[in-house]
Amino acid sequence: MKHVLLALDESDDRAVAQAETVRDLFDTEHTTAHLLHDFTDNFEGASVGQIAAVRHAANILEDAGIAVEYHETSGSPSTSIIEAADELDVDAITIAGRERSKAGKVLFGSVSQEVILGTDRPVLVCSRRTEE
Repeated sequence: MKHVLLALDESDDRAVAQAETVRDLFDTEHTTAHLLHDFTDNFEGASVGQIAAVRHAANILEDAGIAVEYHETSGSPSTSIIEAADELDVDAITIAGRERSKAGKVLFGSVSQEVILGTDRPVLVCSRRTEE
């Protein structure tokens, strides 16, 4: 059984990219996807299941036969991702970068970079496929 952590924010495009990557790369019958959302500001007391991007990713994964578990944290996103990956003992972490200019594509965003450099687990950086 493989366990994959999807670090999801509120972007539907990035959540879809991560879910599609997990669906396409992992054995759907023997994978559990751990959907993590870090609330940096949660004044209304929302839960992870109320985030539209998380629900969309879950639908893609569940439709493919992948087991889904929900997790939420509050604090520094990169620290929360790394700590959750360690606590869950996942086999891989997925993150999704933001769109950047051609020059900006050389660098990852700060959260992505901190996760990549802060863990010894494989990190998949996912992007949405563009149709040409």
